[in-house]
Amino acid sequence: MRVAVALAALLAGGCASQSLLLLPDEGGGQGQVAVLESGGRAQETVVGAGNSRTRLGGARPTTRAVDPARLSDRDRQVLADLPEPPRSFTLNFIEGSTRLVPASEPELQALFAEVARRPGADVQVTGHTDTLGSGDDNDALSQKRAEEIRGLLIERGMAPDIVSAVGRGERDLLVKTADGIRNADNRRVEVIVR
Repeated sequence: MRVAVALAALLAGGCASQSLLLLPDEGGGQGQVAVLESGGRAQETVVGAGNSRTRLGGARPTTRAVDPARLSDRDRQVLADLPEPPRSFTLNFIEGSTRLVPASEPELQALFAEVARRPGADVQVTGHTDTLGSGDDNDALSQKRAEEIRGLLIERGMAPDIVSAVGRGERDLLVKTADGIRNADNRRVEVIVR
């Protein structure tokens, strides 16, 4: 969807003939774009067809198919200039601790490599727990887990102001369980690198 939004902003800004180009994202899907105003008139048109260009500014937006192989040089340059999509990493922890399970070590190394490859990256670290223990204890533990990974990233040279850490306790379970249940998949930190 980042493709469509970026192209919409570029192509609609200041052009005599405004248009919106909607292309699939890296995963092959695309979202939808709502056209709320066209030619100074209120509109309620939703553009959702992938590989399409919609001409704006008339009485009613019109959409036609676009062959991605035949994009203009300008459209190709816009796509080339877009930032990379976010990448996420999941690290699992030993029960009741801030120590990673050994199986998470390769994922941690992949995280370090990704951050090193993206100068100026923005990193969001979110800690989680299973439902074993009290809610307050799990909130504190999830925050400590997130802070532990944040600290490792800062030790590797990331600026502290671009790495955020937050604990969610047992509120966002990956595997839904009843209260008081051990679950290794829920004892995790999720890291998003943008």
